[in-house]
Amino acid sequence: MSLSPYFSSSSKVWESRDWIFGIEEAGYAGWEIVADGRYRFDNPETFREIREDLASTGLSATVHAPYSDLNLASLNYPIWRESVRQICTCIEKAAELTDRVTVHPGFVSPVGKLVPEKTWEMQKNALAEIGRFAADRGVLACLENMISIKEFLCRYPEELIGMTEDIEGIGITFDVGHANTNGMVASFLQYVPQFDHLHIHDNHGVQDEHLALGDGTIDWETVGRRIAAEYSGVVVVEGRSLEEAKRSLAAFGKWFV
Repeated sequence: MSLSPYFSSSSKVWESRDWIFGIEEAGYAGWEIVADGRYRFDNPETFREIREDLASTGLSATVHAPYSDLNLASLNYPIWRESVRQICTCIEKAAELTDRVTVHPGFVSPVGKLVPEKTWEMQKNALAEIGRFAADRGVLACLENMISIKEFLCRYPEELIGMTEDIEGIGITFDVGHANTNGMVASFLQYVPQFDHLHIHDNHGVQDEHLALGDGTIDWETVGRRIAAEYSGVVVVEGRSLEEAKRSLAAFGKWFV
C-alpha cells in the first residue's frame, strides 16, 4: 500500500513558522498543522500567513484541530457549545487546505464521573454536529485515541470505534504513541483497516514523550509491517525537532515497508 510521510510538531505552536521550511528539506511530503497557539485558524492574519508559507513549499497539508481548554464531553453546556464551535471554525478554514482534520475527544470531569452515560452522550452529540459540519465541507473529522490519563475518553480501540461508528463525517486517527502509553498497540493494530489517519512517535510506555522512532519501546518493525500491509494514506510523524524528524524518516523508510 502507499504511505505518505508528513511531519508535525505541537511543541512549536508558539514559535515562528520558519521551521516548517525544513520539513520539505528533511524529505517529508507534507505538514500537519497544529491549529493552536500562534497557529490558530480563527485569526485571519495568521491563517493567511500559514497559507502563504505553505504555498511557498511543495508540501501538502493535514490539520490537527485546537484542543487546549476544550472539552467535547463537558456537562457544562456553555463550555461544550464553545468547544464544538471552535472545532467547526477550524474545520471551516481547514477545508481550504485538506480533507483530514484530527480532533481530540473530550474528558470526564469530576461531575461527569457521577453520570458517565451523560458524558458519553455529550461526546456523541458533539461528534454528530461536527461530523455534519465537516461532511458538508468535504472534510473527514478524525477522532484520535488518547494517552494514559484515566479521565480521557477513547483510550481503548473498542471505545474509539464505538464512539465514532455510523456518524457521518467522522473517522478515526490512530496514534501509535498514545496507544503505547496504555499498553494497547497490539490491540489497536487489529483494526488498522478501519483507520483513516495515522500519527506515529515513540515513548517508553508511560508518558507521551514524542520521541523519534526507535528511541522508545515501540516495536516498530511489527507496527510498520502491519500498517504498510493494511493502510494507505498519510502517516504523520509527530516530533519535537527537525533533527529528530530526519532520524524518524530514516526509521520510517526502514520499517514501514
